Amino acid sequence: MPFTRIESEKLATAVVRQIERLILHGILRPGERLPPERELADRLGVSRPSLREAVAELQARGLLAPRAGAGIFVADVLGSAFSPALIQLFASQDDALDDYIAFRRDMEGLAAARAAMQGSATDLELIRTILRKMEAAHLKRDPSEEAALDADFHMAIIEASHNVIMLHMMRAMMDLLREGVFYNRSVMFHHRDTRDMLLDQHRAIDAALHARDPDAARGAVEAHLDFVRMALRSQREAERHEDTARLRLAHEVER
Repeated sequence: MPFTRIESEKLATAVVRQIERLILHGILRPGERLPPERELADRLGVSRPSLREAVAELQARGLLAPRAGAGIFVADVLGSAFSPALIQLFASQDDALDDYIAFRRDMEGLAAARAAMQGSATDLELIRTILRKMEAAHLKRDPSEEAALDADFHMAIIEASHNVIMLHMMRAMMDLLREGVFYNRSVMFHHRDTRDMLLDQHRAIDAALHARDPDAARGAVEAHLDFVRMALRSQREAERHEDTARLRLAHEVER
């Protein structure tokens, strides 16, 4: 008969499973420090030897990494998603920017549709909380805070789609955005009219999500990223025109 004796799960195995799940669902993030051993053992309700056994297994799998004198951290499992050479190539090619926006448009549109259907009330409240922070930052003269929250807003929608493959793939894409590989978001947020339109677009996305309308949510994300792509094209064109104008002025002064 194809049956085996049922045995209770080891505490260390249960700890491994819980931490794995937190990493898989993006709750524990790469580079995040775990609580000190005694505190974590108390939170989990296990002995310190059981916790050590679980941590050792997760380290062997490459999910956790010790840092001398600092503690145990979630490993940078996405660190090799893009090589430094490829990132440098992305940054130097204009067509890579268009492809980046197009990829985000497709993936984030799908994520928004999924979030409208499958996101929990808590997921949507998190998205709205970030939007409220964006609205508060919008009143400040310095656009850097609002620009930083922009990436958080989009990442929260991806998280609300509850697809772990998309989550980790798009987190790597958002890291490129935060690092300014393709463009400096603060420059885009620098112009008041553009900032106003961007905020309204984020409000439209949020409203569609709360209406639980997947088509409207997807359309709002796509319209937003279409606007971003056109604004960036206009910005690049203006920069080229300014370079040409400077050359003309320098030549005229030298005559």
